[in-house]
Amino acid sequence: MKDFRSVADAVAGEIAAGRLGPGERLPPQREFARRHAIADSTAVRVYRELARRGLTVGHVGRGTFVREAPDAPAPAPALSEPADSRVDLELNHPVVPEQAALLAAGLERLVRSDRLDPVLRPVGPAGTPAAREAAAGLLTRGRWRPDPARILFAGNGRQAVSAAVAALTRPGARLGVEELTYPVVKAIAARLGVTLVPLAMDADGLIPEAVEEAHRTEPLHAVYVQPVLHNPLSLTMPARRLDQLADVLLTSGIHAIEDAVWAFLRDDLPPLASRAAERTVLVDSLSKRLSPGLSLGFAVAPAPLVGRVAGALRSGAWAPMRFPLEAMAQWQADGAVDVLVRAKQRQAGERQEIAHRHLGGFRTRGAPASYYRWWELPHPWRADTFVAAAARHGIAVTPAAAFSAGRRRGPHAIRLGLASPTEKVLSRALATLGDLARSAPDDLAGD
Repeated sequence: MKDFRSVADAVAGEIAAGRLGPGERLPPQREFARRHAIADSTAVRVYRELARRGLTVGHVGRGTFVREAPDAPAPAPALSEPADSRVDLELNHPVVPEQAALLAAGLERLVRSDRLDPVLRPVGPAGTPAAREAAAGLLTRGRWRPDPARILFAGNGRQAVSAAVAALTRPGARLGVEELTYPVVKAIAARLGVTLVPLAMDADGLIPEAVEEAHRTEPLHAVYVQPVLHNPLSLTMPARRLDQLADVLLTSGIHAIEDAVWAFLRDDLPPLASRAAERTVLVDSLSKRLSPGLSLGFAVAPAPLVGRVAGALRSGAWAPMRFPLEAMAQWQADGAVDVLVRAKQRQAGERQEIAHRHLGGFRTRGAPASYYRWWELPHPWRADTFVAAAARHGIAVTPAAAFSAGRRRGPHAIRLGLASPTEKVLSRALATLGDLARSAPDDLAGD
């Protein structure tokens, strides 16, 4: 009996090869079922899967058609495979063994009856003086320490990014982004009516000349960039490249939104904000450093922009709860943050070694301090067919299309998140994916 995903893979291959062209109508589902010797219910699932991948579009009363731009990313790129996937290599949630005990000790002090009442009171984006001072220590990198007066808080990192974009742009504005970028930024831009402008990258990250060229063509209102441990490529801009980018920002008057969510893994490196403080809004969060369920975002804004970013946080209802502010300050004071950061830096290196052991013969990249691995798939694998094949093995991975900022689906590559599974499960999953990549897609057609 044919699995619906393998049938969908075959149709996807027909579309990729051009044998099914843009705008071409697929047969009615019952006819499709007869042609492929499958049940009608299986045909329904095939058509749903093709639509989920962004390859087809259905019109009530007219039928199902190949998308007019099959190379364009789906309007809302999926960040997760089917819910029954047993190993999640998409969402990246670092957890270390000592985490629970360290965090529990700090929480015990907060939930005492003499402290709980003030901890549960409302607070705005500016937080409290004590929270801003603690956040300044937590966000310190290299020799750079942010001014506590310029620190604002959000409910989580995504809300901090949203507020920064809202503060620096307007509907119809142009936001420059790396050609492969954080998928959530695409959704934020779409919601705010902002046009994304993909900017070229090389082995050192975003190319400053690409920012200048795009700005000359039509002014950019801001640039979103990940200078340290770029998601998904794990690239880190060298100091010279950061200096060049800062010069572009300062001479052109463009603001940058610097996403530093993963930069705690390289806390020896000063941020872009240390070089162009008056042009950069740095955003960060607590959950990767500490624990997935600890939601708190940070935004360090230039003094003239503090009011605008705070206003965006209020209008979006993105202000934080006071409890995580107090918890963050407690964990920073008692040293728990530093202990967990060092543990996760070690763990990231250990997991990269596991990935290299299983995938060393393939074209992959991943910085020793990163929890990501970027994998350029071997021919003849396509990203969408490999993602589907991996899902049949119970493993969820992310296709390059989820990160592509342009209309192209991106290279035939996937991103592996190494943080969430245990090391044993991760090793087994990567071994399975390596074996899968050594086979040919056609070998799976009859599964």
